[in-house]
Amino acid sequence: MRSGGRNHAASTDVGSGVTDQPQLSPTDWVREQTERILEQGTTDGVEIFDRPIVLFTTTGAKSGQKRYVPLMRVEENGKYAMVASKGGDPRHPLWYHNVKANPTVTVQDGDKVATLTARELEGEEREHWWALAVEAYPPYAEYQTKTDRLIPVFVVE
Repeated sequence: MRSGGRNHAASTDVGSGVTDQPQLSPTDWVREQTERILEQGTTDGVEIFDRPIVLFTTTGAKSGQKRYVPLMRVEENGKYAMVASKGGDPRHPLWYHNVKANPTVTVQDGDKVATLTARELEGEEREHWWALAVEAYPPYAEYQTKTDRLIPVFVVE
């Protein structure tokens, strides 16, 4: 694990060119959360509805571009969940396809950063992590009622 806090000015590129630095989201509120984490060097104090988040870095399925993905903090025994809720949208978030194609991700929790491997869950294991996710962020339960798709859950270990 390494500490954050470096100058990430080059990472603010949201254009289409592939760079060495991860790209920020084109969505304003997501980009602002990520910029705050990068400026502070920690996810501590960056929250959604008073709930903590972690910062994942994924690799684009087609482009190979690294991308920042802040998600709700769902952790158990050093493993993390990535919940592909997209607020209950009928489509998966774009990062879902990136993680399926490139399961090696980094996760920043506080100022600790680790490179781990994501795998999509099924059956009882998915149900276990889904329950943890809903406990960590109750709106996930509502999101599931808004869509016909089963919201995917990855464990990152």
